[in-house]
Amino acid sequence: MNRPGFIKSTAAFIVAFTAVIPFYALILIAFKRPEGGLGAITLIPDFHLDNFVSAWQKSNMARAFLNSFIITGGSVSLLVILAGMAGYSIGRVHSRINRMIFMIFLLSMMIPGIINTVPLYTLLVRLKGINTYWAMIVVLAVNALPFSVFLYSGFVQAMPVELEEAAVIDGYSFFQSFWKITLPLLKPVTASVIILQGLGMWNNYAQAVFFLQRRDMRTIPLAISIFFKQYGADWPVMAAAALLGLIPPVAAFLAFQKFFIQGITTGAVKG
Repeated sequence: MNRPGFIKSTAAFIVAFTAVIPFYALILIAFKRPEGGLGAITLIPDFHLDNFVSAWQKSNMARAFLNSFIITGGSVSLLVILAGMAGYSIGRVHSRINRMIFMIFLLSMMIPGIINTVPLYTLLVRLKGINTYWAMIVVLAVNALPFSVFLYSGFVQAMPVELEEAAVIDGYSFFQSFWKITLPLLKPVTASVIILQGLGMWNNYAQAVFFLQRRDMRTIPLAISIFFKQYGADWPVMAAAALLGLIPPVAAFLAFQKFFIQGITTGAVKG
């Protein structure tokens, strides 16, 4: 290996190793004996499951998983539909109006979602949307819409238009062409949107803590947070709850990983 390659490989290893350390520490803490607290952490896990049992029971983790699945699944589904249609229109129809709309999406990407929490809370109180699935689904989907439209539009611009033109010549309507030709080609960028935005929705705490106040509406982040309040700073149990909450995102990434990089690079380079 030449010197530049060795330096790059070493730097990549250091970055990867540094990123893995917190996750490995989380595993070590989660498998410690409950009575040990943080204490002295060994490099080899103790493999005690008591913390996982306590986390599941104390935080009503089963209900939290159900809430997170409903909210994340609904938000991602709504997001893919809206962003897919908007991104396709912006990427295919080159007009002044579409360029203005695209610029608005780009500008809105600079606004953190937490900024609109207070006005949204006031609005949802009037609409009776506090502690409801539909309100949280709409809020999360709309917050993720600008960046998702950016990804879709870049990917659509990189797609050959000849396939759609051939479908129209064969007698396909616009919607038939979109659903049977275009939509299957959008799998890579759709996988990227599902992973990137779905992870943020699954881990959303800043807005969930305002809009989901009832115990039976808690999502995974809210369920984990009770170990800082009701039960004090119970680090081993909290770490176990965090590991349980990581299972669905990791499974989703493994399921869609072959499309993930393709969707990101195609939209970024050719968009």
